[in-house]
Amino acid sequence: MASRRLVLAHFWLAFATFAGSVVLGAWQMWARSPLHSGPADADLYYSSVTAHGTALAYVFPTLIAMGFGYAVCVSALDRPLRGERLAWAGFVFVLVGALMSLLAVAAGNSSVLYTFYPPLTASPFYYLGIVLAVVGSWFWAGLMLYNMRKWREEHPGERVPLAVFGTVANALLWVWTSLGAALELLLLILPTALGWSTGIDAGLSRVLFSWTLHAIVYFWLLPAYVAFYTLAPQAAGGRLYSDRMARVSFVLFLVLAMPIGIHHLFADPHIGAGFKFLHTVFTAGVAIPTLLTVFTLTASLEIAGRLRGGRGLLGWVAALPWDRPAVLATGLSLVMLGLGGAGGLINMSYALNSTIHNTQWVTGHFHLIFAGSVVIMYFAIAYELWPHLTGHPLRSASLACLQLWLWFVGMLVVTLPWHVVGLMGQPRRMAYYDWSHPELAAQGPLVSASAVGGFVLLVSAVLLIVILVRSRNGETVGAGALSYAQALDAATPLPRALNSLGIWAGLMIALTVVNYGYPIAQSFFLQHNTVPAQSVQRAP
Repeated sequence: MASRRLVLAHFWLAFATFAGSVVLGAWQMWARSPLHSGPADADLYYSSVTAHGTALAYVFPTLIAMGFGYAVCVSALDRPLRGERLAWAGFVFVLVGALMSLLAVAAGNSSVLYTFYPPLTASPFYYLGIVLAVVGSWFWAGLMLYNMRKWREEHPGERVPLAVFGTVANALLWVWTSLGAALELLLLILPTALGWSTGIDAGLSRVLFSWTLHAIVYFWLLPAYVAFYTLAPQAAGGRLYSDRMARVSFVLFLVLAMPIGIHHLFADPHIGAGFKFLHTVFTAGVAIPTLLTVFTLTASLEIAGRLRGGRGLLGWVAALPWDRPAVLATGLSLVMLGLGGAGGLINMSYALNSTIHNTQWVTGHFHLIFAGSVVIMYFAIAYELWPHLTGHPLRSASLACLQLWLWFVGMLVVTLPWHVVGLMGQPRRMAYYDWSHPELAAQGPLVSASAVGGFVLLVSAVLLIVILVRSRNGETVGAGALSYAQALDAATPLPRALNSLGIWAGLMIALTVVNYGYPIAQSFFLQHNTVPAQSVQRAP
């Protein structure tokens, strides 16, 4: 594959970041569980949580999206990547930014978690590092748009390959949604962290971050959806049920992912009830592309199962090649997506959200969706790409399947107890709990179980790295170009609106302005809305 060094660099840095973050996550669960004797060091704990969240929110999934995007661009468009030097420049920006942020956290000067939590302020180097990483990702987004545009100029009237269509939709979404956090950092938080201001508008900061907070989840999610539609059916030996339905899902995510972030601010008094309701409605709408995806993917897998001899109502399920990592990962991902999605219905409801607000339920839901259903597909993407990137076959598909099973089981053992203790009222993001207290004692066994699950995830992460490293050696194979599933409706004429993204990007911007315009504008008219900044930096 052309540009394979570029893609490999992104994936290796991504999984190195991921491995370190899993170690931190396992330690956090152990440190605040009854399995750990005595309370955890609070400063160390919150530094660990900040590093864990920063790496897994801003660095790991961004590198996966970038690396997979470059691979898709080269293979699906069947031409060398235009602007490879700029792609390397973007990679360096992400690398330098990640190092700046994580070193600031390691120095003990930036324990504000990845959500920043104003009016807390950290080292300016922490925020500047995140800005650099985001700017680096914008290089990728620009190159995705540019390469698709050039391909369309050379192939007028032809159907844009589905993998490219989904990747470019994700690039557009990311540029727009990352703008909220970028504005928060550059206009509000950094001036305060640099000492240019003694106060900060915490309400406006939270609104700007909500611009990014939920749509960023779909930026993480869409590479997995590209794999669902284009890699999984082919790995199963079948066809994609509907190319059109896949494109509808991508454009719906692009349009509906943005105007929903205020459902994270239900408890914030400066946001009016009308806008909270509006964002709730649009949050419910995001379920539509998810349900379309589940239907299309299930139908595609059924085609594969019946081609393999499956009979009866569910005989096709048993006939699928579950010994293939991409197929197994897809099945396990759908299970976790279903469980996590059901929990999301609770989070989006104003009345029900008040029951689980700021409890471990939220942590469980978030990890089940992202660390569970999304990340397991990142593993599948790596396993599918590796022979094309390295020229060597994947060493032991059975070991890869074991790694996927361990991740699935570990994630359920971690997150399901969190949902239960969240319903019992356990607050999240606490460094330690007094397990001798009678109201907390009943939660102890569940928290201990989740800690054990954390170490199962750690074993799975180590096994992933071992498999990828081992698969760089051995016999050389001619893997050829990465190929994608053919759709049953590939010969059907495609509506122009489903072969371009301009109108959908316009709708995304318009809905964002409608849903965020007034909540942001009102901050400039409210009186006395600035609060004193609280630095978390250690005194020299």
